[in-house]
Amino acid sequence: MRYLLAIIPPIAVLFCGKPIQALLNLILTLLFYIPGVIHALIVVHGYYADRRTQKVVDAINKNN
Repeated sequence: MRYLLAIIPPIAVLFCGKPIQALLNLILTLLFYIPGVIHALIVVHGYYADRRTQKVVDAINKNN
């Protein structure tokens, strides 16, 4: 997904399961490429952070 982030930022955001954010990213990418990439970086980073947090919560709940 990170390779798509550099080439086509809206597709990377869409793969994160955020269609509204992908539409916003498409607009940002069409206006200027750099804001679209920055927005995609933020969204994709948040997606991976949420996945890491969920793994920790699942591990804590499993031990209880």
